[in-house]
Amino acid sequence: MTIDLRVLAAEQWDHFFDRLERAFGGPADPLEERDQWRKVTETERTLAAWDGDELIGTAGAFTFRMTVPGGASLGVAGVTMVSVQPTHRRRGVLTSMMRRQLDDIRDRGEPVAVLTASEPAIYGRFGYGITSHQLRGTVDKHRVAFAAPAGVDGVRIRLAEPADVHASCEAIYARLVPARPGMMARQPGWDTLPLVDPPDSRNGAGALLCAVAEVDGEVRGYARYSVTPEWSPLGPDGVVNLRDVEALDPVAYAALWRYLASIDLTARISFYNRPVDDPLIHLVSDVRRCRFGLRDGLHARLVDVGAALEARTYAAPVDVVLDVRDPFCPWNEGRWRLTGDAKGASCVRTQDAADLALGVKELGAAYLGGFALRAMGGAGLVTELRPGTLDETSAAFLGDRAPWLPHGF
Repeated sequence: MTIDLRVLAAEQWDHFFDRLERAFGGPADPLEERDQWRKVTETERTLAAWDGDELIGTAGAFTFRMTVPGGASLGVAGVTMVSVQPTHRRRGVLTSMMRRQLDDIRDRGEPVAVLTASEPAIYGRFGYGITSHQLRGTVDKHRVAFAAPAGVDGVRIRLAEPADVHASCEAIYARLVPARPGMMARQPGWDTLPLVDPPDSRNGAGALLCAVAEVDGEVRGYARYSVTPEWSPLGPDGVVNLRDVEALDPVAYAALWRYLASIDLTARISFYNRPVDDPLIHLVSDVRRCRFGLRDGLHARLVDVGAALEARTYAAPVDVVLDVRDPFCPWNEGRWRLTGDAKGASCVRTQDAADLALGVKELGAAYLGGFALRAMGGAGLVTELRPGTLDETSAAFLGDRAPWLPHGF
């Protein structure tokens, strides 16, 4: 079979999206969601794979800016909309799209590619490593109490239509982005993503609401949520479906959780994506009644090892020679000397003897500071060639704030 890869023409977008939906096997997205994806699609970065006149594969990329350890905002490619039609599995379609896409990303000068995976096992062979987790849970509000920091009673909670307070919420989000690795600055078109709320996607819940936390008239935090009314033989048993909650200080954050727990006719608060080091873990009185769980979040792939490792800072001084394996992007293969600290870093080619040997997938997993190279060494994925360097390098890569991607793409 001959695979013809072409950049998507704007007039082909509907056909492209139809085939994407068919490959994922679910019902069509509501028009509101479809329009959102149309608005942010960068057709010049979108590939369509053809078998004759039949569109058999899709892959795209968004132009993002992502926070890396140290607070820098790095230009990255957000890989998205990847699919292969069920009639064309295991014929090299995906490999061809990944090859073309990574070559294009390199040509654009973006040192890192990131994605969220429908199936995590797919992308490891292309050099992507899981670099962040997301915390999910269901809080039994009748059996869990929330801590009340000093000043929490002085926070005013005001309920508003999400669109009416959107600008204030986005301003808070923008202030938080530089503080946590993995967060994405809002690019044009992405600022409306939090407001998408098609009735067909609510699964029995009410409309999206927004509670804002104010102190002396200033908005200090917000929570977007909906309520699913449910009833049991014992009475009301509704669910608060938390979409996102952010605040500029601990007092406003605690006040928002206390508000969510006080909503009448509900028994539980469910959420699906918070950082693994979220303060909620310490606000609740009983973590066992919160049913916390983890799943993979962001996957990262270093497209240019030197530029990527130079873009971030390191928690401790590091001077190490890395022997990197990267058969899919062979320009990364070989030895790199990484030197750096909390102020900056350099990563250049070297002929010096290697201290650690590892794959680019493991570098991607460690890149945002959330996963320890030492643990990967314990799994046999990182090899220590000079005694002591694994612990030292692992400590340098780790950050004091867990990486986190607030929303999918």
